[in-house]
Amino acid sequence: MIRQRRICTCLLVFLTVFAPALVQADWPAFRGPLGTGMVPASSDRASATLPLHWSETQNLKWKVPVPHSGFSTPVVMDGRVWLTTATLEGHDSFVLCVDADTGEVLLNTRLFHADDPEPLGNKVNGYASPSPVVEAGRVYVSFGSYGTACVDSKTFDVLWSHKDLPCRHYRGPGSSPILFKNLLILTMDGVDRQYVAALNKMTGKVVWKTDRTVDYKDLDVTGNPRREGDFRKAYATPLIVTVQGKTQMISAGSKAVYGYDPLTGQELWTLPHDDYSSSASPVFGDGLAYVLTGFGKAELFAMPVHGKGSLLEETIVWRTRKGMPRTPSPLLIEGLLYTLADNGTLTCLDAVTGKEVWGERLKGKFAASLLYANGHIYCVDQEGKTTVLKAGRAFAVLAENTLDAGCMASPAASGNALFLRTDTHLYCIESIVHSPE
Repeated sequence: MIRQRRICTCLLVFLTVFAPALVQADWPAFRGPLGTGMVPASSDRASATLPLHWSETQNLKWKVPVPHSGFSTPVVMDGRVWLTTATLEGHDSFVLCVDADTGEVLLNTRLFHADDPEPLGNKVNGYASPSPVVEAGRVYVSFGSYGTACVDSKTFDVLWSHKDLPCRHYRGPGSSPILFKNLLILTMDGVDRQYVAALNKMTGKVVWKTDRTVDYKDLDVTGNPRREGDFRKAYATPLIVTVQGKTQMISAGSKAVYGYDPLTGQELWTLPHDDYSSSASPVFGDGLAYVLTGFGKAELFAMPVHGKGSLLEETIVWRTRKGMPRTPSPLLIEGLLYTLADNGTLTCLDAVTGKEVWGERLKGKFAASLLYANGHIYCVDQEGKTTVLKAGRAFAVLAENTLDAGCMASPAASGNALFLRTDTHLYCIESIVHSPE
């Protein structure tokens, strides 16, 4: 059911993505160069064409085993693919570097050791879920409270490491680091403490640290958080936007979504909601931010992001709970909002009104976020099948492709290549053109 308010003209503020250092990069971070899951049409890769069809034998450029375990998205820059892994019990955390052209493993080194990592309690998450972020000369990797490090992307030297940001993740870390100017911004939403922090990207020193401020309303009769604080943890990666000439960071947490000044960490606004374990990244456009709330009600709402202080529910322009995701992040393409629920419910909404354009159901279970390139939407499920759709107001399946193992990690793209991380391997999928003999 959709509840909608009239959209006043004052809400139609100028809203853009802020990623000046990353726009021309390949796939430098979780959800790509703009954090939106899209290959930017304005980049030099606008004419890039990802494959529609592939298998274990078709359009497979290379395939390399990935040791240990991890759900982090591969990131790509300057012909190298980076990803993280960890041992199943979480004692050791690693960074891998693979040659994007050949699949040769260039680096596989342990960065951190934990004597007593907290057990996960389920298989929904792992110890290497935050995706790396890479820029010219440097790659940054985070394992949440287990450690964050900066590695020289050419020499593979560890330039700095940091382990002084405590947080009990309870089910493992999930939020990916992001870059802003000279800062590496980390999100630490655990059961015991919840905050965002920024490190100097050159030194690893803490520049600012800001606690979450929402009232979680989860205390039992003894004054302790219910379920060990389970309603306080979250896994979402924030996004940076520019609104009316001012930069802010939209950060989804449990029980609230926040706006921060990314340079100082100052909280600009907060909008409470009822859900927990927020996992999906927000998207934004048409003057509105689109926020998925997480587990519980699993709601999607649209809101302007130019307010101040604690915002009221009336700020929300429209909202819906019908078939919304808990985990996968959505896409916003030319005024249409695409969501893929964990159970396969696929929905296309009008981004301005929230009205459903179409809704369908894909077979399978999903955790990976959607990817868009050159008019096509890629939906990767937990059994290794990727459904390729045509973006638009009519539902159209273009292809279905299956690999030998399932995918929890979100896909990445660089040039004409699609990079898929399954439970066992890293794949480079690219259309193979055979020269005539």
